[in-house]
Amino acid sequence: MEGEATDFFAATFSIEEEDHTLANSLRFFLNKNPHVAFCGYSMPHPSEELVNLRVQTTGAARGAVKAACEDVSQVCGHMRSTLQDAVHKFQAEEAARKR
Repeated sequence: MEGEATDFFAATFSIEEEDHTLANSLRFFLNKNPHVAFCGYSMPHPSEELVNLRVQTTGAARGAVKAACEDVSQVCGHMRSTLQDAVHKFQAEEAARKR
């Protein structure tokens, strides 16, 4: 991820090899941050795996994006462990049912 810092409070970040999945998740968490005044993203062309994420804050733009990335990572970790627990429970119930 490259940051093109126009100033401390506003920046455009170019994220390579990503699409709407990550961009929309980051936008969601950035907009929940009370220090973020504006957040939006665009994809220059559908065939390019590139996302331009624009952030304007009352604090540090880079810090807000870092916090949003950490939030996305935590949510993904929680979803993964919840899914794994459900799969293990299902497999145990199926094994018990077949006995």
